[in-house]
Amino acid sequence: MAELILCVGRLKEAYWRDACGEYLKRLSRYGKSELIEVDDLPEPEHASDADRQKIMQKEGEALLKRIRPTDHVVALCIDAPQLTSEGLADLLQARDQQGGRTVFVIGGSLGLSGQVVARADRRLSMSKMTFPHQLARVMLLEQLYRARKILAGERYHK
Repeated sequence: MAELILCVGRLKEAYWRDACGEYLKRLSRYGKSELIEVDDLPEPEHASDADRQKIMQKEGEALLKRIRPTDHVVALCIDAPQLTSEGLADLLQARDQQGGRTVFVIGGSLGLSGQVVARADRRLSMSKMTFPHQLARVMLLEQLYRARKILAGERYHK
């Protein structure tokens, strides 16, 4: 199993970095998991829709440069289907059997560009609620850890 969490923006606060580091450490006993951050671009104070689209496009290009043609890409989108923790475990198990790398993509504050969503093999929503992108990373890593524990037949808290 090989999983990559590909994100727009750097974690500035130590507590977010610490939480991500903790879950990456926990995940390491199940296989290779990696988190890569690409730069987010500043949004001008009075940005037009065209300005925002240009920002998303540039961030999207940076993300796409890190995605291999053989990767299975899961784009995190608020308007996508949701999975239970068991459903995520099933997805990971299927991906493990197929081999290759699974890339989970989290966009910046403006979301993911159309090009990234079009490249995705699947879209996934963590919730219909809106969360800070920093928290979304922690939540995704925690759910990947929980899914790996499920697949290993280990106890996890419901």
